[in-house]
Amino acid sequence: MTLQKNLRFADAKSLEFHLESFNTFNHSQFYGPASVDGQVEDTQNFGKIVSAAAPRLVQLAAKFSF
Repeated sequence: MTLQKNLRFADAKSLEFHLESFNTFNHSQFYGPASVDGQVEDTQNFGKIVSAAAPRLVQLAAKFSF
């Protein structure tokens, strides 16, 4: 999801703001069959989720053009 705002100043000058969000609604994203420990011999981690995608990420950017 992206929010963008352009501000124009003099003739050819402008400032552009971006707010970008990844995984905006923070849904769990597990990595395929290898994300769950399926080793029966591993009594402490069997059936536990061992890897997932990053949680909600947000970045802000600004660009000045002249």
